[in-house]
Amino acid sequence: MSTRKLPIGIQDFSYLREEGYIYVDKTAFIYDLVTNGKPYFLSRPRRFGKSLLITTLEAYFMGKKDLFRGLAIEKLEKDWIEYPVLKFSLAGGEFTTENGLRKTLAYSLSRFEEKYGLKQKDDWAVSERFRENLFEANEKTGRRVAVLVDEYDNPLLKNIGGSTEQDEKNRALYKGFFAVLKDCDTYLRFVLFTGVTKFSKVSIFSDLNQLQDISMDKEFSEICGITQSELETTFSPEIDEMAEANKMTREECLEKLKRFYDGYHFSKKSANIYNPFSLVNAFKKREFGKFWFGTGTPTFLVKRLNEMGFNPQQFSDGSLYASEDEITDYRPDNPDIVPLLYQSGYLTLKEYDEDFESFTLAYPNEEVKYGFTQSLTPVYLNSDKPLDVRNFGRDIKTADTDSLRNRFTALFANLPYPAKPSDSVLERDFQNVVYLVFLLLGQFVKVEQHSAKGRADCIVETEEYIYIFEFKRDGTVEDALSQIDAQGYAKPYEADSRKLVKIGAVFSSEERTLSDWLVGE
Repeated sequence: MSTRKLPIGIQDFSYLREEGYIYVDKTAFIYDLVTNGKPYFLSRPRRFGKSLLITTLEAYFMGKKDLFRGLAIEKLEKDWIEYPVLKFSLAGGEFTTENGLRKTLAYSLSRFEEKYGLKQKDDWAVSERFRENLFEANEKTGRRVAVLVDEYDNPLLKNIGGSTEQDEKNRALYKGFFAVLKDCDTYLRFVLFTGVTKFSKVSIFSDLNQLQDISMDKEFSEICGITQSELETTFSPEIDEMAEANKMTREECLEKLKRFYDGYHFSKKSANIYNPFSLVNAFKKREFGKFWFGTGTPTFLVKRLNEMGFNPQQFSDGSLYASEDEITDYRPDNPDIVPLLYQSGYLTLKEYDEDFESFTLAYPNEEVKYGFTQSLTPVYLNSDKPLDVRNFGRDIKTADTDSLRNRFTALFANLPYPAKPSDSVLERDFQNVVYLVFLLLGQFVKVEQHSAKGRADCIVETEEYIYIFEFKRDGTVEDALSQIDAQGYAKPYEADSRKLVKIGAVFSSEERTLSDWLVGE
């Protein structure tokens, strides 16, 4: 068993290196950043290594050369000059209350004053205190200041769906505070803002028009996260241990890791990027779990999708498109929620169409697909708890079609009665039940969704059975089964030794329930 230390939850580069934790070397990217520019913005999903990047830059600018021994930057950097570093950590804090953001900013300024022996300015306005600290630190040390802002958008995200008044106050405070940087360029060695979301109406992006957004630059697409080559070289012992624990070959283990945690893209021609948080947790527990998803999905996001009547099938059917401008800027009042879904990590770039200058977006991997779908089901199916799809899976594997019918009947019975019901709303709700159930079933059995090429609504394969489902809104179950035969849905399985089960089901618009169900063989 390996005794190597996996950096789960460790975001401090100095501690990570001093205590001998595994580190995926990103220092060549850092050298490029600090030598080729100054004011930057980087957006990445949560738990993607942004805070570790910030503390790595902090250690670099503090001249901690010993921490970088054996890393790429050791051969690149010759001078190792120490600069004053002012870091704002906004990942935590009480930002939904009066003065919560102001206190957090003031705390960082106070720590900076103590560290560099500057005069304390507790009674100053935070923006003026910020400006004066930059000037004083430059005067006292003879060196320009590196300003690092971690999770700048957290105070804004905390108020989405909450207090509009507090959100406006936080935005107003930001406007005056970070605008200081534009007038203090002569005192600055380096500036980096990180966050999940680029809020286009926040003043740092209008007042600091020199801020370079590198979020979609191919040059820096791998600065956070883990590539395939980094996975196989840095974590080779862990791959072997996980394969053994799950009774797999190394190749099988790598293939499953890829399906579960790979698939993120952050530029037009980005390499596949693994979610680092999920990957390290999987190695620690030696199991394929939903680790990133376990850290929480914003409730407001799921509710807004349902209120918009957003079709969940769009997440995986290749019908979501957006231009680069659309997915890099987010406005809370924007009716298009795709930018937030991309920046939050629930969608990723899949293809780029040069002719139309647009990206196709979809789920990055199975962890996100199944985790997010599970989060959607209580709202979309009008239930107070997630769908227990395992029971559907058990019925499928044991060919208990009566129990299967009862489960679908119960789900259809939950469909809401809108104040002004319409045919399109009813059709959407009916289709969502069918789609979400079978999508989630894909975790346990092979499921082929309905396509435009003339397939049944769903085909499910187990070790002993092949099911062909055809769902109808109104009509008859006889028509549903006849369609399976007439369209030849079963033909590809004629030589298969498994038992073929055809199921026709009818949803009644009038009764808003599963009105009939017929099994044919």
